[in-house]
Amino acid sequence: MTRVYVCSCFGITEKQVKEHAAAGACTPRQIASVSKAGTDCGSCVRRIQGLLGRGACPRRELLDQGEAASVLAADPLAPPVPAAAVLDEAA
Repeated sequence: MTRVYVCSCFGITEKQVKEHAAAGACTPRQIASVSKAGTDCGSCVRRIQGLLGRGACPRRELLDQGEAASVLAADPLAPPVPAAAVLDEAA
């Protein structure tokens, strides 16, 4: 079986990135937090973004359901939500 390395600086494979994504790491920053991938030379960040794509992500599903405020409170690394989305939720 061939290993496809995404981050050669830290030896992170495509399989590892996908496993972290399945566990809930939905952004390159969150992948970096759990694996260091993308934190040295940065040449793998676009590849990580491509692997994450627009696939199923537990956080995205919650955001699509309008539960943005609770997700952000639970995860300080979550991407920012537009103020309008938070205001709509409060109404």
